[in-house]
Amino acid sequence: MSRACLLSIGNELLCGQTVDTNAAWLSGRLFEVGVQTISVQLVPDETAEIVEALRQAVRRADFVLVTGGLGPTDDDLTREALAEYLGVELVYHPELGEKIEAFFTSRGMTMPRSNRVQATIPQGAEPIDNPRGTAPGVLYETENTLIALMPGVPGEMKAMFENAVMPRICQRLKGPTVRSVNLRCFGAGESTIAEMLGHRMQRGRNPLVNCTVSEGIITLQIVASGSSSLEAEQVLNTEREELEKILGPLVFGSGEDTLQDVVGRLLRSQHKTLVTAESCTGGLIGKLITDVPGSSDYYICGWITYGNQAKIHQLKVPPEVIERFGAVSEATARAMAEGAAQQSGADCVISITGIAGPGGGTEQKPVGLVYIGIQDEGQCRVHRCHFANAGRASVRLRATQTALNLLRRELTI
Repeated sequence: MSRACLLSIGNELLCGQTVDTNAAWLSGRLFEVGVQTISVQLVPDETAEIVEALRQAVRRADFVLVTGGLGPTDDDLTREALAEYLGVELVYHPELGEKIEAFFTSRGMTMPRSNRVQATIPQGAEPIDNPRGTAPGVLYETENTLIALMPGVPGEMKAMFENAVMPRICQRLKGPTVRSVNLRCFGAGESTIAEMLGHRMQRGRNPLVNCTVSEGIITLQIVASGSSSLEAEQVLNTEREELEKILGPLVFGSGEDTLQDVVGRLLRSQHKTLVTAESCTGGLIGKLITDVPGSSDYYICGWITYGNQAKIHQLKVPPEVIERFGAVSEATARAMAEGAAQQSGADCVISITGIAGPGGGTEQKPVGLVYIGIQDEGQCRVHRCHFANAGRASVRLRATQTALNLLRRELTI
């Protein structure tokens, strides 16, 4: 398997001011085509440090991808460092200067003289077009190594990588063809899923199944290799079908799917509308739903009825329900869902009420107790959940994800 070293340049990364998301994204994209990232290094804005990092990376890897340090200021030193490492001069490219100036002109601005330095490239290297900004990238190839310099701005870096760098990497790849896919799961813990999959989680097999957990979402990455693209795809698809058969409804999507993405697609395909009535989650369900572009096609509105009076006046929850059963109860969650449906005329409703903590719990109703109502076409089911040993933010997030997952399951019955 080909190997890559990633260098992320910038003092802001080393002092904790900025989180390096570029390296994680690049590692994932490289892995998809069979390139193993063997190191990720944060490097300060110092020429000598960048030169030494380049020297070490080139000795170890087939691909050296560098992000950051291509701006117009005095601390943007990546171009100079590459030139010093190669033992060449920086050469001004007039056509790059014209593109950078045109970028400013198109926005009604005059190009500062400092931006002129962005049109300089180490001799023998080639510039990479930046469709989203002023800083061109740099590509330098030898028989054994490809070095790519890209901007630190994630949007600019990703566009440049996909348009110019990834195609060159693929041209140089040797060895087996690798294909991968992510399956996204919710509703069971990592250990439960590992037991269900058994030997399929063992190391050293082809295909390989990797498991990661983030905020309750379990991602299973299937990595298959073969002597050709067709063979790798066949191995991948066979394993994917087997995992989906074993895990059943625990699998909610693939790739980078979120629960709100999948719920949105189901609502749109079934021509259904949705409203939310939230208490303990404080609008988080509505927030995640509306994070999805185009969600206005199916999401009508949401209520945040945090207090009892809001539940009574806005959702028409009968006062005697709250008096008899309490605000955190199956009866109140049901009344919230029914009231939201009557007020809006929506096909589907998510209602939620609970105790997020850290205070407010009792022996009968502990912190983390949540009732979730799911109404679809007039039928309401209320689910009792207990998110124990979790902080306030975690209870709210897990309750929100569970609510979205319950609606997903309801829409796929």
